[in-house]
Amino acid sequence: MPIKLGPILRFRGSDNNRWKVSALLVSENEANAPIVRYGVANDEAMPVNIGSREFDTASRWQITRHDMEIVMTDTDQKISYTVNGMTYSFTVPAIDSLPRCGYASCNGFSDPKLMKKVTDQNERWSDLNTRHGTNAYHLLLMGGDQVYSDSMWDELPSLRSWSESDERFGLPFTESMQREVGDYYYQLYVKRWAQAKVSQALASIPTLMMWDDHDIFDGWGSYPEKQQVSDVYQNIFRQAKECFSLFQLHNSNYGLLPEQNAYNGFFEAGKLGILVLDLRSERTQDQVISGKSWDAIYQRLESIPENRLDHLFVMSSIPVVHADFNTLESLLGIIPGQQELEDDLRDHWLSRPHRGERIRLIRRLLDFAKEKNCRVTLLSGDVHLAALGTIESGQHDTGGNAHVINQLTSSGIVHPSPNATALFFLNQVAGCVETVDRDIHAQLIEFPTTRYCFIGARNWLALESDPKDNDQRRYWANWHVEGEKYPFTKVIHAADLPE
Repeated sequence: MPIKLGPILRFRGSDNNRWKVSALLVSENEANAPIVRYGVANDEAMPVNIGSREFDTASRWQITRHDMEIVMTDTDQKISYTVNGMTYSFTVPAIDSLPRCGYASCNGFSDPKLMKKVTDQNERWSDLNTRHGTNAYHLLLMGGDQVYSDSMWDELPSLRSWSESDERFGLPFTESMQREVGDYYYQLYVKRWAQAKVSQALASIPTLMMWDDHDIFDGWGSYPEKQQVSDVYQNIFRQAKECFSLFQLHNSNYGLLPEQNAYNGFFEAGKLGILVLDLRSERTQDQVISGKSWDAIYQRLESIPENRLDHLFVMSSIPVVHADFNTLESLLGIIPGQQELEDDLRDHWLSRPHRGERIRLIRRLLDFAKEKNCRVTLLSGDVHLAALGTIESGQHDTGGNAHVINQLTSSGIVHPSPNATALFFLNQVAGCVETVDRDIHAQLIEFPTTRYCFIGARNWLALESDPKDNDQRRYWANWHVEGEKYPFTKVIHAADLPE
């Protein structure tokens, strides 16, 4: 049976000391699903048919999800599984430990011209695979732009024709558009994820993914209302949403929060909690996430018992802490060829309409850290740079670390960084202390052993925990940067220990 894509592993959460993983497979022109067996007992993971697609070429794809559950023990376990006789493996952490995680974003190119800037598109994926083979990661967190859809505006005849019309935002979404756009997204995921170095990682490390704008198209949610609500834009979004749910979420609601209209989710993995924020489904120029969805998010955080978690990772595809927006906007006016960077800045939390929403998020996370005695860390991507930021509150200072939130930004694992001129200006305006709110301050800080707040090279982030029997319960954040022999490191202590 021809396998077009997969296996792609997804983490479904853990409860009652059971580690839950699903494997997604795309097979071609066959009625029967692939057979997946796993573990010592060679249990069969029963297939769930979650989608299919027929193409004009008479090709038909069948997409199946295969759910696996592993009983956790006091030590790490390497779990083997087979797909039609081919053997793979992933590693399950020990009970009540802190799982080792990889974090990556921006897996592609916003412009085909950028491909010429790199000699090996997937060099950072190769590095991740090598390190995973030495000391296995339990989870791979992917913070947005898992695929780049920007080329569809040039590649699809129906969209090219539509784009040339002065009346385009009043025109309907046609049947030819529906077919071309749908086929495009399906084939994009297969083309990008089936590449050898990428597929190796996705088959051996269970993922948690959240989309960002390029998974839909560049800048989604930040356009003027006339564009955003147009029939063509909304239907493109529906097609992108279908593929996001299918390929990135495996068409599963596991871990997603109830009573919301987006894909915000919460997962527990031993003593680690992971809050996954959806910053695109409900985004407009005036909001990032709806009030209803924020209520669901905060209710879930409030339900967590004190001391249940040592750390909470908050996945925010867009950095919460970044260089000053207004200063950068003025500086970029004198830098030629930086349209993409400027568009990204207008899409950020620091954009004026989103600042109130940002303040509320920061306050609620600081309250959570203090009340639950849990260290909070933001994980971000999007900006095609590595960066390190902090948020510190004088109102929440209890003598430990709950009053400090670190932000770790890693981007991109494939997408190149901005050019040297833009990087120079970014580093010039970085480091200024921002007053977020009364007694709450944020800033980008220099990487250890450097004078820079931004690292302009492709990178991915490793989050490596102390062993289970180490009562310090730290995370070691290591940025693995292309061209650097050694990683850039930041130590994140537990909430009740001195920094």
